[in-house]
Amino acid sequence: MSVAESWSRVMTLLREHAPADHADLPGPATEQTLAAAEERMGVSLPEDLRTWLLQNSLDLPEEDVDVMCCGFDGFPDEGSFFLGIRAMEKLYTNRSMPGGFDPPDQPDNPFWRNEWIPFLSDQDGWRGKFIDARDGRVGRWFVGDSTVTGEYESLAQYFDSVAHMLTKIADGNNPICKVAEGRLVWS
Repeated sequence: MSVAESWSRVMTLLREHAPADHADLPGPATEQTLAAAEERMGVSLPEDLRTWLLQNSLDLPEEDVDVMCCGFDGFPDEGSFFLGIRAMEKLYTNRSMPGGFDPPDQPDNPFWRNEWIPFLSDQDGWRGKFIDARDGRVGRWFVGDSTVTGEYESLAQYFDSVAHMLTKIADGNNPICKVAEGRLVWS
């Protein structure tokens, strides 16, 4: 399944089972916005990430941004936010290092590589998921812990896992989330 199909499945499930959350999501990014962000970051966005952002760039209005990272609270899970291109760029700029990786003396096992582009984060940028611009695999970081690369083979595979979670929530089979008044509610 392609990233566009996987994300469409997520959006269909969200629209059907949490329509109020779905209604809050903004529209797509533009090619011009993506190209400008790539130029400022100095890295090309992987095709899957570009495809996703052209469907939904989950940036909040600039006047609502007063934290390191931001997105839509409670989606895809409690405490994590899908990032729009502005938030990705901001977090990427905060994480990227001269020389390409951090720490500089551990090129084979770094905490962060400049080829990793965050697409999901907690509010403070301490943990989240990234897509590797070199091969499109999805990994995760947590400040103070080891970074995991290749947690998912692709962004599409990760979105399939989100769709699976939304299906379990809709079926009442998720112990920490339910839907109330058209919104995902985490306990």
